[in-house]
Amino acid sequence: MPLLTLTTDIGEKDFLAGAIKGQLLRYQQDFNIIDITHSLSAFNYPQAAYICRHAIRNFPSGTFHLILVNIFDEASDYLLLAEHNGHFIGCADNGLLTMILGEEPQKVVKVALDQQTQKSTLFFTNAFAKAVHGLHNGKTIEEVGDVEVKIKVKNALRPMVGDNWIEGQIIFIDNFENVIVNISKIDFEEQRKGRNFSIVFKRDEVIEKISNSYADVPEGEKLAFFNSAGYLEIAINKGNAAGLFGLQGFSEKQYLNNRLFYQTVKVFFE
Repeated sequence: MPLLTLTTDIGEKDFLAGAIKGQLLRYQQDFNIIDITHSLSAFNYPQAAYICRHAIRNFPSGTFHLILVNIFDEASDYLLLAEHNGHFIGCADNGLLTMILGEEPQKVVKVALDQQTQKSTLFFTNAFAKAVHGLHNGKTIEEVGDVEVKIKVKNALRPMVGDNWIEGQIIFIDNFENVIVNISKIDFEEQRKGRNFSIVFKRDEVIEKISNSYADVPEGEKLAFFNSAGYLEIAINKGNAAGLFGLQGFSEKQYLNNRLFYQTVKVFFE
């Protein structure tokens, strides 16, 4: 039974999430469809890349991944289908693919959309479903799409660094209002070089140690740790860090006003 993950920014208030699954099952009735999320923020590429990257890496080789995020960023008559490290990923040609992978894909083709006056989410789904059906039945990626494609490349949002500091951006706030910052444990240790540190964020809040779990601090106290994805996370034991400290990530309103803004968290070393 082939595995197929589904990640979108469409929400679950209308019929689309269900209709997408119906379109997929029309081509391959034995698909095991797994929802990653339908609640990604519109236009927030760093958030989408973070979620998709760390979900995909936990699935077995051979899994198919359909990512319907900001698919109408530009007018297009095709979608991308990539093969990378044994996974197959379908998404729009909007730069998100390279942000997820951290590099260009090992193989990529463009899959034509049906020639319709109005493109829709379901046209993207239909094209992906037909391509995946072919792959599952023995075709190669080169046989289900056109290899003559130059993809749009975007780089993942990276922290800024100095000799005695590293500054990251808030890329995600989870359901418990824990705050995830784009500083990986590797980045942190490379800059730290064994030195003491202070994690400083809004309202001059300071954390001076890395915890292993919420239980390392009393209830209601703030803490910092590296989460299961290996990224710096700021939380409150049995509390809501984002709300209490006034922390926020990307704002759709700010994007529409042509201002890309991410609150920052800075770590000082001494």
